[in-house]
Amino acid sequence: MTETATAPLTGKALLSKVKELSTLPRRERAKQCGYYTITKNSQVRVNLTDFYDALLSARGIPLSPEAPKDGRGREPTYRVSVHQNGQIVIGATYTKAMNLKPGDEFEIRLGYKHIHLIQLSENEKQLIQSDDDADESEAEE
Repeated sequence: MTETATAPLTGKALLSKVKELSTLPRRERAKQCGYYTITKNSQVRVNLTDFYDALLSARGIPLSPEAPKDGRGREPTYRVSVHQNGQIVIGATYTKAMNLKPGDEFEIRLGYKHIHLIQLSENEKQLIQSDDDADESEAEE
């Protein structure tokens, strides 16, 4: 049998070890990955909760948000709905997470049941602006 890890594994090391131990029961997998403690009575206690939290985190699904909660506003859910006026509001939480600033521009591309928002670079903005200026001068003539 493989030896027990001394420190709990995390990240890619945890994922690869779990895959390697896929034939073992879940408690034994958690123990082999280092998620256990030894009690005063020298009994081994497996920490399944910590093990599952670490697995979710290794797969990119953190359970506890990094930013402290201040009790104001809503928690981001990554889900929105269409309002009665037909608009979809993304919200400040997401624009802050993406470091977006007022005036940032996006191209909207429609797909089958999805929307792609593609942020325009400064060069792309200048090209669009010059095309718009050319269209305006043609309209004046």
